[in-house]
Amino acid sequence: MEEIKSVSLEMKDYIVSSGAETLSWCMQCGLCTNLCPWRLVPGEVSEAFNIRKMQRLGQLGLEGFEDEEILFACATCGMCQSNCPRKVEIINNVRSMRNTTVGAGFLPAHLRPIAGSIHANGNPWSGEKEKRAEWQEGLDIPAFSEDTEYLLYVCCTSCYDTRSKKIAKSIVSLLKEAGVSFGVLTAEENCCGETIRKLGDEELFQKLAESNIKLFNSKGVKKIITTSPHCLYAFKKDYPDYGGEYEVVHYSEVLSKLMKEGKLTFKGEVGKKVTFHDPCYLGRHNEVYDAPRELIQAIPGVEFVELERNKSKSLCCAGGGGRVWAEVPMGQRFGELRITDAVEKQADVLVTACPYCILMLDDACAGLEKNDVLEVMEMSELLCSASKP
Repeated sequence: MEEIKSVSLEMKDYIVSSGAETLSWCMQCGLCTNLCPWRLVPGEVSEAFNIRKMQRLGQLGLEGFEDEEILFACATCGMCQSNCPRKVEIINNVRSMRNTTVGAGFLPAHLRPIAGSIHANGNPWSGEKEKRAEWQEGLDIPAFSEDTEYLLYVCCTSCYDTRSKKIAKSIVSLLKEAGVSFGVLTAEENCCGETIRKLGDEELFQKLAESNIKLFNSKGVKKIITTSPHCLYAFKKDYPDYGGEYEVVHYSEVLSKLMKEGKLTFKGEVGKKVTFHDPCYLGRHNEVYDAPRELIQAIPGVEFVELERNKSKSLCCAGGGGRVWAEVPMGQRFGELRITDAVEKQADVLVTACPYCILMLDDACAGLEKNDVLEVMEMSELLCSASKP
């Protein structure tokens, strides 16, 4: 018994040293579990996953934790963390607990190809590194130089996924129209590493971060525009610890500022009812709420309507924390609830501003057979459609 107790204490110390400094702050009030989106759907995972219990098991050094798959169910949406009365950094605690299993060689089967692709190709989508910049063919995007104000960093998803490439192209078009000084280093970049870090592979994350930071610093990068809120999080909150100090903004923030300065206008009328889904990593994690709404509401003819769960209370699409690669049965997907929210508001278009959200919401909309009444669009695509008369 004493030996088991000693091992558990050693494991707890390791978890804490891996980034779970606030683990002991949890007083087991249960608010986190009550707010967790897993409570809103049926299924085996929702029955087994309990974020309060997970914090307690972490305090006990994971003693008695039998189903390691459940450890990877958290979508890191931040709803629990942003409402925790003790300000426990719940996501860091989950990441640190995952680190103990990843360090021991365990990773759920569906995530092993993802980690393998990042190791081999610098991206999670099994795309050849040599093809990372193919999305920009024919767009005449300048290479970043020290005379360029912004580096445009395009998410791996938008470099390789056919649907998501449209997002990158739309953002480029808008930045050009507004006269932004920007360039790319796409062919030389690696994944930002945000998701693989949330999955607990700290070693791989550090490798990616150090590679990108070395590249950015060698090119004189000072300001970065990201197409994805996940990249925004990595560059703003993770990279400074490794020497990557940059001014980082999501593309919506840049475009909203330029619109207010009169450098970007929308002349094409869009006579539709539009609603906005706040991505967890744009909203709760980075507190960007106003810019997307300002842009959407500036489009002539748009009737903007808020979803019931919006801004800091927005419902997760379930794409974060590696869940974008999880196989979840119909009827158990957070995205289906989001599509239902939009349909109940009688919206014609559900807009979001994150490549992961687009994948999850597109899939949910098709699964529910709602494509005939609701269109899912990335915000840059909607703005592009209104940028020309």
